[in-house]
Amino acid sequence: MKYTGFVATTFSLALTLVFSQLTQAETLKKPALDQLIQVPLSEPPPELKVWLKQAAAEQPLAEQAVSQYLARSALSGDELINIGRLLGVYNRINNQEAVIHAIDKMVSIKTVRNEKIPPYEDPAMLEFGKLVESIAKDFGLAFRNVDNRVFEVRLQGKGKEEFGILTHADVVPVVADEWVLDDGTKLDPFKMARIGGRLYGRGTIDDKGSVAAVLYAMKVVKESGVPLERTIRLMIDTTEETGGDAIKYYREHATLPEYNIVLDSKYPAVVAEKGAGNLKVFFPVEAGAEDEVTIVAMSGAGSANTVPETATAVIKGGDLAQVASRLAAAREPFIKQISPKGGAFNIAFKALSEGIEVKVTGISAHGSRPEEGINPVPRLTMFLQASGVKFALNHYSRAVQYINDLYGLGYWGEQMGLAYQDDFMGPLTMSPNYLREKDGKLEVTTNIRMPRGRTPDVLSKAVAGKVNAWAESNRVNLEISHSQGNWMARDPKGPWLVTLLNIFGEVTGLDAKSVSTAGSTTAKQMPNAINFGPAMPGKKYTAHNAKEYKEIADLGSDLQMFTEMLVRIGNLDKMQ
Repeated sequence: MKYTGFVATTFSLALTLVFSQLTQAETLKKPALDQLIQVPLSEPPPELKVWLKQAAAEQPLAEQAVSQYLARSALSGDELINIGRLLGVYNRINNQEAVIHAIDKMVSIKTVRNEKIPPYEDPAMLEFGKLVESIAKDFGLAFRNVDNRVFEVRLQGKGKEEFGILTHADVVPVVADEWVLDDGTKLDPFKMARIGGRLYGRGTIDDKGSVAAVLYAMKVVKESGVPLERTIRLMIDTTEETGGDAIKYYREHATLPEYNIVLDSKYPAVVAEKGAGNLKVFFPVEAGAEDEVTIVAMSGAGSANTVPETATAVIKGGDLAQVASRLAAAREPFIKQISPKGGAFNIAFKALSEGIEVKVTGISAHGSRPEEGINPVPRLTMFLQASGVKFALNHYSRAVQYINDLYGLGYWGEQMGLAYQDDFMGPLTMSPNYLREKDGKLEVTTNIRMPRGRTPDVLSKAVAGKVNAWAESNRVNLEISHSQGNWMARDPKGPWLVTLLNIFGEVTGLDAKSVSTAGSTTAKQMPNAINFGPAMPGKKYTAHNAKEYKEIADLGSDLQMFTEMLVRIGNLDKMQ
């Protein structure tokens, strides 16, 4: 029978739909995986082979893959996918508590960079390396310490080719007073707290959670005996948050894998990153008269790549009773004026022995995502100016004017006239976060994230021009130091990207497509590098935040997807 026109088209569409349904049913997807996750484990938990038989009984779609695995037959196609997926579920339900315990140990090691000694001599970083070495040896994995710069863990494959997985051990500094939950619970940033469905602590999501999760993924894959065509090399960087000098050293002393997956950003798969930069403006310290109302101290974030939760100023001198009265009178009108367009925040005052502390509380965020926070630094400086209090001219009052004139509530560079955006990578962001007085200078650092459309040199010259023009017109003496990293945009094609997107889409049921990030990771320093997690789309990224946390449910998803990733990427015929 010959079909023509509308009938032929309809019949063809019907065949396509049936074929699509048949092919889609070949692999275990989110509904079936969720069902397996809900099946309670016996006590003690069953060994892997026993659990796989139970899983096959629960999900007939898994029967063939389990049968081939138990018979030690070669796995490929849907059977390899299903075994990888089942190993991921097993890892998730069997090892999640052990992973949380490992994260707890890692968080307790304060791997914040110490300015007095290099990281490769820091006892905390050496302790972290010893912990990773102990875990690796317990799991039967090979460990190598590359001069305390990078810690390597290997799962050996059959062939000579390797693919790399990159994470990092260092974390950004904290402002301890900001680690207080809404109900008043005080947290220790370096002691993991399990509250509700969250794991609070510095590094839980950036990046110690990923370190622990991928180590357990390697453990399960090794114990499963599923053969790998490629060796898996985990590389744990020690200076990712502070310039990446460890990876630069590593590049000179080790051969890098040709293809790399970084676990330090977000899902589904990141193929483009903005360039991270810091604009430092230094104001020479100026002594003020004791009888004048003077700003004598200001503070913001603990690091430049963090939007702080709080910002403070200390005021001394003059008639402090009158100053307090003016500040109090200005508080409510200012909040009422600013909050509707700039987000809710709070202003509080504290009487000191010889002065007044003004504290603005906003919402912290990662420096690359100022839109997810409410930056208290410009709100503090704008409030001080709006209060009507006349402050003596010094380095702090000049910094107040600088922030108000060139940033205000904006974070796209619009007040400097530098705003632009890329359709895929998004807008330029400029967030004044960090203030520190040291060596006779007040440093005000703005975290910059530069998308495609300009080069570091072009942007740096444009920024310097704007800042210098402001300084000249206001007769302000200052120095500028602008270090600007470049953006990265890659076009990976072929099986490895498709595999990552397939894993994410079918395991989570969410839209799976390549994305960009405002963050800047060591993917820029590695050949053919794609970021894969750990931040889930649609959720605030709490890295660098006060009260940083990792959701336990998302940790389970990491365990599941990382395990499958090792099995499937490790057995691709070709990467690209």
